Amino acid sequence: MKQVGVYLLIAGIGSILLNQFGYEFSLLMWIDNWGETVGWAIRGSAVVAGVILLVLGMKAEQKGHAEEVSTD
Repeated sequence: MKQVGVYLLIAGIGSILLNQFGYEFSLLMWIDNWGETVGWAIRGSAVVAGVILLVLGMKAEQKGHAEEVSTD
């Protein structure tokens, strides 16, 4: 879950930065087909979802580590 969050975060932020210079990731070129507003909504959603998954993954990792330490 943590890795997926990192990938979404990188894709979202990278897409935002590249879009400012007139470029786009080949995989994400379709997001502006519905208009600029929807494209920005998708980029923002990717960043937000990435942060959420990253935080949840880190919490799960810490919880798993805490359980390992308490059982030893």
